[in-house]
Amino acid sequence: MPTRKSPRKGSLQFWPRKRAKKFLPRVNWSVINENSTDNEKKLKGFIGYKAGMISSYIKDNTPDSMTKGKKITVPSTIIECPPMKIFSVRFHQDGKVVKEFIVENVDKEMKKKVKLPKNNKKVSEEIKNLKLEDYDDVKVIVYSVVKKTGIKKKPDMSEIGLKGKNVEEKVSFILENIGKEISVSEVFSAGELIDFRGLTTGRGLSGPVKRFGITLKSHKSEKGRRRPGSLGPWHPARVTFRVPQAGQLGMFTRVVYNSKIIGMGKISEENKKDFSNIKNYGDMKTEYIIVKGSVQGTSKRQLLLTSPLRETRKMKKINYELLELR
Repeated sequence: MPTRKSPRKGSLQFWPRKRAKKFLPRVNWSVINENSTDNEKKLKGFIGYKAGMISSYIKDNTPDSMTKGKKITVPSTIIECPPMKIFSVRFHQDGKVVKEFIVENVDKEMKKKVKLPKNNKKVSEEIKNLKLEDYDDVKVIVYSVVKKTGIKKKPDMSEIGLKGKNVEEKVSFILENIGKEISVSEVFSAGELIDFRGLTTGRGLSGPVKRFGITLKSHKSEKGRRRPGSLGPWHPARVTFRVPQAGQLGMFTRVVYNSKIIGMGKISEENKKDFSNIKNYGDMKTEYIIVKGSVQGTSKRQLLLTSPLRETRKMKKINYELLELR
């Protein structure tokens, strides 16, 4: 018989395998939506909260699909997306933040999150006094009005990039939306592809079999079955970091690319029953997005929805017509 071979277990692409410092990760907004033809003035991302999974009854209108024209059921995930507000405006130069202006009349829940200045001038007046040609880019720090969902009161914050040909276009969008609530329908639309950035479900301390996928040793093994066969050679006389060992599993920052938006809308009296008593979540009260497939994290986990980093033709041509939820 030929010798039995197996690829090495555990990818060094994800390293170190330890708990993330924050729930919403930092994003390189300059590369997202870079080659898109859609230059409409709007945000490149949005903050959402995972409600749970559901079966969606849809009609497949995808060209060249084996189920074209048929009604099928696909697994999908519901994301509740309460409105967001602009907290501050950041001007960048050579990749660094050189000026930041905090918006006046911020929600009182933000006082528990960050320390706010006592005397705060109007952002519109501060921006008018600037020479916009001196800056390379402008971004906004936004916060979610999560108290409308009933999950919690303290909002989540994140820096989000803006679409636009130049700084002047982006600034005009900011001035139009300061003090206003931005809804998810202004940022994304049904049929689009989006990426999800957030933390996976935390599993705590896990052994090498579950953590790295190594195979169980023989039943005749002398010193345990669920452990590596060798910790390394005699020389170098140390255990290298490449050896699969027990440790933290989960609560890692991961990205789910190219999720298709099947449907989206707002909770009303007509559809209230479809989005009530969700397991480990409760009732939904604001706007929502339904995407095909699963998304990382537990229920109530905050996620950053962004424009696609690298669209694929296969996912882009998918065309689903949502009929009902089951």
